[in-house]
Amino acid sequence: MSLPDQDAPLRLGVNIDHVATLRNARGGHDPDCVRAALLAQKAGADGITLHLREDRRHIRDADLPAIMQAVQLPINLEMAATEEMQRIALAHRPHAICIVPERREERTTEGGLEVAGDDNRLRDFIAPLRDAGARVSLFIAPDEAQVEASARVGAQVIELHTGSYCEHYAAGNEAARDAELRRLFSAAALGQELGLEIHAGHGLNFANVGPIAAIPEVVELNIGHFLIGEAMFVGLEAAIQEMRRQMNLARM
Repeated sequence: MSLPDQDAPLRLGVNIDHVATLRNARGGHDPDCVRAALLAQKAGADGITLHLREDRRHIRDADLPAIMQAVQLPINLEMAATEEMQRIALAHRPHAICIVPERREERTTEGGLEVAGDDNRLRDFIAPLRDAGARVSLFIAPDEAQVEASARVGAQVIELHTGSYCEHYAAGNEAARDAELRRLFSAAALGQELGLEIHAGHGLNFANVGPIAAIPEVVELNIGHFLIGEAMFVGLEAAIQEMRRQMNLARM
């Protein structure tokens, strides 16, 4: 299989969950998630990502159809592999569905989905989502076994968890950082060999995004927390535009 077109821009999915986090801290309607999605669209985002968690700490049920109706961009719904979330996804039919692990006590998604060893359940879970027209992605660690299992269960896309790489980068642990980066390169290459589209995300910022954006098989990055935080200082449009600039530089 040939590599993705290196002349094609690397796609940026903007995760607006933490606009909802700020809104939910006080209640009410502000800041408005729909407005954030429209600003991201105006700034050049290629898609909007949102995570409807079981405890609704971020996006609420009503946010999903409101955002889908307001923006012209593809919507990527992150969710756990539960019957409730499957029902919601089938009712609204977003463009893409990314299945993630979820624990109520975690502050953010910790680690990748355990696909290997859960083949039968995930295969049955994914099938009706695909039948409804969604592109199904699995959020996994850059491990060979997880990549191979993702292909077996019928996922069309994998999103590689970049959290460990970002943690080592922030700590200045160059050896561990480079080892994790090698794992990401290897997992991306294997995934493409198996016919999967490759995405990546978690913990990315202006400083560390370059090496991930340079992985040739990766066609999309999903970034949220950093962009929403940076928007407090420079505005959401400026934050997204600078991230796009950094991604394009790395791709060149």
